[in-house]
Amino acid sequence: MSNILIIKHGSLGDIIQISGVLHDIRNHFQKDKICILTTKQYEGLFNKCPYIDEVLIDLRKPRWNFLYLYNLISNIRKYSFSQVIDLQNSSRTEFYRKYLFGINQWSSSYTILKTDETKQQFDEAGVLERFEVQLQRSLIKTSHVLSPDFSWAVDKSFSINITKPYVFISPFSSNKLLNKRWPHYAQLVELIKKEYPNLDVLVAPGPGELEQAKEFGAQVVLNNNSPTNFSQLAKIIQGAKFVIANDTGPAHMAAHLGCEGVVLFGSHTSPKKVSIETEKFKAIVSEDLNTLSAKTVFEKIKPLLGK
Repeated sequence: MSNILIIKHGSLGDIIQISGVLHDIRNHFQKDKICILTTKQYEGLFNKCPYIDEVLIDLRKPRWNFLYLYNLISNIRKYSFSQVIDLQNSSRTEFYRKYLFGINQWSSSYTILKTDETKQQFDEAGVLERFEVQLQRSLIKTSHVLSPDFSWAVDKSFSINITKPYVFISPFSSNKLLNKRWPHYAQLVELIKKEYPNLDVLVAPGPGELEQAKEFGAQVVLNNNSPTNFSQLAKIIQGAKFVIANDTGPAHMAAHLGCEGVVLFGSHTSPKKVSIETEKFKAIVSEDLNTLSAKTVFEKIKPLLGK
């Protein structure tokens, strides 16, 4: 038995998207131990993952923090990893490959490039397509990479006091990515409530988002007065009749839990680039999210809400 290391630091949407990748890696290395190096906030999530045997934490401290890097190297070398599959594909993990870990068999979007292919050319494809190529060029058979299934993460024991079918909205984003926020959720919630009184509208704020959540006119869902964790959020989203979200982690969650819904895209990137659309989860794209009106979105989703 060998030890295999996967590296994936984040973000939430990226973590969700690699569900199919992890499934394929697990199928390939059935008799081996698979560890994942990730950040602290995803430790609990990966501890639930059926494709991972052990979770290792990288605090991602600055590269000049030599004591931290020494301790990280010492911890990694204890496992005598025979192979690394780098799904983060960042300059940091490339630094690990070149200068720290000393593991020769390393799969990344740097190491699997063809001689006439540049990293820029490789990165033009969608996220999932790039992962598929990376695995295939690493001689790993792919069956699930293009159709991630995040249902392994759902906290089935978590329940909410909702008796009616509900629409779930995810109007938030990181403060560093304000350009992803659509500003008209409150107006859309009004339209939904007026036209479909048989539907509830739910929102589940994360840390620091509670006051903002109260502004949308939706029912706020918490876990004992605290924000839900990722697995509880997955349960809420999985139970929704319809999901409306910005291009953030909860949108990827909805897409890869098989939910029906829409994700609202501005000009920051494209749905194809981030591999978010499915048969049931589609994108509404606008060059300027500020000018995409609540009425326009409502008219697009109306036939689906009325099913």
